[in-house]
Amino acid sequence: MHQEHHVNSSETIRDIVIGMADGLTVPFALAAGLSGAIDASGVIVTAGMAEIVAGSIAMGLGGFLAGKTDADHYSSELKREYEEVERVPEQEKEEVKLIFAEIGLSPILQQQIVDEMEKDTDRWVDFMMKYELGLEKPNPNRAKKSALTIGISYIVGGIIPLSPYVFIKDATEALSISCVITLIALFVFGYFKSKLTGQPPVSGAIKVVVIGALAAAAAFLIARAIGSS
Repeated sequence: MHQEHHVNSSETIRDIVIGMADGLTVPFALAAGLSGAIDASGVIVTAGMAEIVAGSIAMGLGGFLAGKTDADHYSSELKREYEEVERVPEQEKEEVKLIFAEIGLSPILQQQIVDEMEKDTDRWVDFMMKYELGLEKPNPNRAKKSALTIGISYIVGGIIPLSPYVFIKDATEALSISCVITLIALFVFGYFKSKLTGQPPVSGAIKVVVIGALAAAAAFLIARAIGSS
């Protein structure tokens, strides 16, 4: 028996990816940059924690606004679609027929479907929202859930590169360990992200690692150059 495998909860996965990607990369680059300028891990931990808090709030707020915008957009289009069905029903019927014509149904079947659909305005409008506009009704809790998921994911990601600085006083030594554990975390994260999104997992993981490494290296070299000038 053939089984199809699909990714569920795609919105939650997307939020985790957004939060974790930035959470791993930005604090890692910040800590690396500061390590190129100062030797005290305590200062780096303080700055890193401040960045994680600010970053998680900013990212979470961005997720909330994005979810709220989607909900507002859906409501606006839903209102407009009800108005069009009421004001220009014949035009809307032709649009329904066109949708089914594109998948090869005969004119007779198209008309039968339209005749059935116009008996229920709500079902008609719902069909137009999905298949004409490509819009699904958003979860009313989507904005809050997105904000929370992105914010927590950012915090979890940010703690990983910062953790060595908590236990090691020498910033240079802490940076070495941070690089190792963060690059491993980036590889694992990139691997599973690519696998979930249907991309080659190994090459996807390598891309994520390269981006994180370049960001950290650039921050470190710039801070070292400024500090020595």
